[in-house]
Amino acid sequence: MTAPRTCRLVTLGCKVNQYETQYVKETLEANGYIEADEGQQADLCVVNTCTVTAEGDAKSRQAVRRLHQAQPKADIVVMGCYATRDPDAVRRLPGVVKVVADKTRIVEDLQPFGVEHPIDGISRFDEHQRAFVKVQDGCLLNCSYCIIPHVRPALRSRTPEEIVAEVTRLVENGYREIVLTGIHLGHYGFDLSRGKPKAQWCRLWHLLERLAELPGDYRLRLSSLEAAEARDDLVRVLAEQPRICPHLHLCLQSGSDRILARMKRRYRSAGFLERCRRIREALDKPAFSTDVIVGFPGETDADFEATCRVVREVGFSRIHLFSYSPRAGTEAANWRESVPSAVVAERRARLLEIERDLAEAYYRSLVGKSLDVLVEGADVSRPGFVRGTACRYMPVVCRGHAPALIRRRIPVRAVDLANGVLLGEPEAGEFENRQIGIRLSLPLAEE
Repeated sequence: MTAPRTCRLVTLGCKVNQYETQYVKETLEANGYIEADEGQQADLCVVNTCTVTAEGDAKSRQAVRRLHQAQPKADIVVMGCYATRDPDAVRRLPGVVKVVADKTRIVEDLQPFGVEHPIDGISRFDEHQRAFVKVQDGCLLNCSYCIIPHVRPALRSRTPEEIVAEVTRLVENGYREIVLTGIHLGHYGFDLSRGKPKAQWCRLWHLLERLAELPGDYRLRLSSLEAAEARDDLVRVLAEQPRICPHLHLCLQSGSDRILARMKRRYRSAGFLERCRRIREALDKPAFSTDVIVGFPGETDADFEATCRVVREVGFSRIHLFSYSPRAGTEAANWRESVPSAVVAERRARLLEIERDLAEAYYRSLVGKSLDVLVEGADVSRPGFVRGTACRYMPVVCRGHAPALIRRRIPVRAVDLANGVLLGEPEAGEFENRQIGIRLSLPLAEE
């Protein structure tokens, strides 16, 4: 009997990349592959690369080189955004036998390695307690700093039927949080709706309404959105559907109107703040997270202060900070008004301090409130306690036994805050306590 072929997969970058790697992994399994054990030589290795920053390029090259050192006999296939942007550089890396420059052809490009049968979608999300579902690909914008529209230019939305089937499988397999993701999530359905009367449009809020009707104990979360796309139709659905997490990641990038114009963003600070105000009015204590680029070419102290003002006014509970990195092929890469690295470091430190203060204030505002918590593992520092992520996207520690609770959703009342983590008490009913072994005898804050 012939031994099954073995594979190993490495992923860099965003949620979309992580989804695509899972899709490739399950495709390989459907065609006779199994994942190589630790230390075992693999027949085929697949590296899914990132190119959003120069660091992403460097980490992608390093991942291929390390994989070749550890797996010298393996065929290495490289896919992802870096492979699309610079396929010639990728081909020169050691061990690389195939570069997938167009991810829509991944199954065809894997045919020489025995892959003949495509799959309809994923059925699990390995090494995660939450499952990411890619619903859309491509970006039509032309931000002056961003390379992604050059490597993912085609707008493609998956049909609602495909997505419903995939989400149904994941829920049936025990996943209790589904994160909808895409390269430009707010543009979901543009291509599906083109040329149709409005009554037949399929946009993100239509998809959410359909998913919210599916049976099963699960919740939905949106990944990154443009604030301009958090339209009233979408906010209405968020307010009407308790299954959708009251958390929005709205990309700010800068609070300076001058810098936003240079970035070719489609909003200004007043519009961003107004959109956040309307969301806050519609939802119950929603959480806001964001991305901010520090040190964009020409960013002055006044520009940075404008960013700090907007960040404070919104009250972001989490900020993903990026130091500006020029990308060859983008408009901003040709500008020479660079910000000194020491200044960038100072501004990053300042924003991190602001983030800590805002997060603490927001977390404290939730003390006494019941939160929907997805348990993700044991709390290693507290025997008999578990850690999870609340619907509003903050870490929570509560009393419970990990094996029985992992990947379960439980209601938890927030009682205190310590070291950036909410402390809580489970609110499960008596029957569920017996089933999952939660002890409710002492309030956590007294221990």
